Amino acid sequence: MNKCKITVLKRNFDEELTKEYGAIGIGKCPILKDGQIFYADWARPEGFCDEAWKAIYQYVFALAHGTELFYYKDWIRVPGVAICSCNDGLRPVQFKIERTDEESKIDYIPVE
Repeated sequence: MNKCKITVLKRNFDEELTKEYGAIGIGKCPILKDGQIFYADWARPEGFCDEAWKAIYQYVFALAHGTELFYYKDWIRVPGVAICSCNDGLRPVQFKIERTDEESKIDYIPVE
């Protein structure tokens, strides 16, 4: 299993939907920043949004375990890469996930 590099590509904001449904003062995602980079395998990286992790972890896990292409090879043309987003309907964040050549190792104590 290899580590994956997760790059925050773009924080989006839907003004139209926010005007109708959003809380006062809401803006782009306050947790992540464009260009931010994280490394992960089976565990959420420190500082990474919990909700975003729930939305993308299956792609990280699949790539870390050697998946090359997803969905009958009609989604992403670059092997070992996935482009995903979190599921925030008002301010979704897009991510690029890439498998690296760095082998994973447990460098923390798992919680029992």
